[in-house]
Amino acid sequence: QVQLVESGGGLVQAGGSLRLSCAASGSISSISAIYWHRQAPGKQREWVAIITNGGRTNYADSVKGRFAISRDNNKNTVYLQMNSLKPEDTGVYYCKAAVPGTDSWGQGTQVTIST
Repeated sequence: QVQLVESGGGLVQAGGSLRLSCAASGSISSISAIYWHRQAPGKQREWVAIITNGGRTNYADSVKGRFAISRDNNKNTVYLQMNSLKPEDTGVYYCKAAVPGTDSWGQGTQVTIST
């Protein structure tokens, strides 16, 4: 099993930055990729970014050029650097670990962007 804990959310003004963290524990070696997803109020959860074990990354079009996903293997932590934030980036941000069987999700961290 893999446990994930997100942190780093908060309230910032539009145009500002935040860095989210996703700390993993448990069966780390079973993880093939880490995803960030987000869910805005009243909307479905959507995929934001991915980083694979090989270090490949990809982003949703809505965040490309503004967000950057990275990892620190020594700390078993994946980061999501979010720049040029917009009000539409508001939501609960979740990380997800792709593992054999059922993927593991964190509890989420709230990000609120004010105008």
